[in-house]
Amino acid sequence: MSTDNRRYPRIPVRCRVLIQHASCGEVLAQTRDISDGGIFIVANPEVMPPVGTEVRGQVQGMLVDAPVVDMIIVRIEEGGLGLKFCT
Repeated sequence: MSTDNRRYPRIPVRCRVLIQHASCGEVLAQTRDISDGGIFIVANPEVMPPVGTEVRGQVQGMLVDAPVVDMIIVRIEEGGLGLKFCT
């Protein structure tokens, strides 16, 4: 039996995302996965703000500018961060 109680399934997706916050400036990271509820980014957790902080993110490298999305850092682990989309 699975112990994964996630609300939304995760889909492995690799794309660049620009994270912005006053405490870290702009950090260019890569996604590991995405769901309807949020994303996981591969980034150095030491340069990012703490859990509970709201940041702004934007996918990079598209033909048109992607929307800027507000997200909250919900999890920090070695090698990256879990971010929840603000609704």
